[in-house]
Amino acid sequence: MTADPFAQFKAVQRESWALFSPLAAYTTLAASALVDFAEVRAGQSVLDVACGTGVVAITAWRRGAKVRGLDLAPALLVDARKNAAIINADIEFTEGDVEALPYPDASFDVVLSQFGHMFAPRPDVAVAQLLRVLKPGGRIAFSTWPPELVIGRVFATVAKYMPPPPGVAPPPAWGDPNVIRERLGNAVKDIAFDRNEIFMPCLSPQHFRANVELTAGPVIKAIQTLSSDPPKLAAFRAELDAVASQFFVGNRVRQPYLMTRATKA
Repeated sequence: MTADPFAQFKAVQRESWALFSPLAAYTTLAASALVDFAEVRAGQSVLDVACGTGVVAITAWRRGAKVRGLDLAPALLVDARKNAAIINADIEFTEGDVEALPYPDASFDVVLSQFGHMFAPRPDVAVAQLLRVLKPGGRIAFSTWPPELVIGRVFATVAKYMPPPPGVAPPPAWGDPNVIRERLGNAVKDIAFDRNEIFMPCLSPQHFRANVELTAGPVIKAIQTLSSDPPKLAAFRAELDAVASQFFVGNRVRQPYLMTRATKA
């Protein structure tokens, strides 16, 4: 087997996303919206890719689906299992990589991902894996951050100050419907899009930035990297504050996102 050229990059992701759990509360309503959009039904086999603390997986399980969840960060899976245990949800959570899914071909009726698969470094590899484990006629559905809106611009700011390794695709490109159509290609049919919003309560744009500094993987890593250069760190923080300011109203930051659904051809 060929060595993964992005193994070190993924190791950094695994470490930096380990602190995401406090943000999960803000994604619970979006999880319900995604499960609704995917039309998950009782009895279906469902995979939640990059499941984090299990908000999508547990929502799908409560609809009567048979669910599995997978995430790169073992620390998040600990919280996912705790969340599932509260309602005795029978969900198998596995540590794994979207670029090498540990499931047989055509295993699932529905494959979901909420703000997760978009961080895989190679979209073509991720798409091939997501569709490989999906049954013919099954549905793939995911939520992503558009590049022109707040979270996409936060990640673009991170990339400006801390460029990713060569060959790593920018995650916010997954929020562009034209890019999505191109990446899914003829492997799917009946592609559909919808838009929704998450709201993060905060006292100011600076409070929003302080929160993501402690919880959002790429921002955490950027802060660590820039800590030895105080002027550059200050400039980075000022840019994040400026982005958040454009979406701050009524003590909350609006975080619009895109949902995609398609059927495997």
